[in-house]
Amino acid sequence: MKWDFENIRKEAGEEISQARNLAALEEARIKYLGRKGLLPQIYASLGTLSNEEKPLVGKGANELRAFLTQLIEEKQASVEKAEKQRELAEKRIDVTAPGVAPEIGHKHLLTQTTEEICSLFEKLGFVVVESPEIETEFNNFSALNIPVDHPSRDAFDTFYLNQRDKSTKDRNLLLRSHTSPGQIRVMQEHKPPLAVV
Repeated sequence: MKWDFENIRKEAGEEISQARNLAALEEARIKYLGRKGLLPQIYASLGTLSNEEKPLVGKGANELRAFLTQLIEEKQASVEKAEKQRELAEKRIDVTAPGVAPEIGHKHLLTQTTEEICSLFEKLGFVVVESPEIETEFNNFSALNIPVDHPSRDAFDTFYLNQRDKSTKDRNLLLRSHTSPGQIRVMQEHKPPLAVV
């Protein structure tokens, strides 16, 4: 039996070079170098050849084995490298992509309660206004007809500040002791009834 080593080398080379993954490469390896592959068939046929043909076929088979082994190893290295690069590309993080917003929590229970109460007053026609925590003595007491000798004006019940109102300079500043000063401010601006927080 004559073996066309040149043709076998060409076909095997094309098949191995066209393998796109390790599974296809393994199929080609088994086809040519496996136990029931083409190369063991060539070696098995040596016994049926004449003494002149044996060295030629044996040399051709050895060269084919070396060629196929080297070609498969090179192709395996390139396929593994390509697969590794593909895995890295899939795992790569795009730092220019917009981030994922973290899950935010919920409002504090007191804030939820305050907002619920305010919404009830708004449904009744009131306007909810936030007034400043630091208030003038006039808005906190005088405009509400709270006399000077009233106990709530005492320093034990109200926290007075060392600063004075910049606009008039004769009014003391204090920490707001109730919500009515907000109503005074709004009434001075001629607004509708309101609930002050």
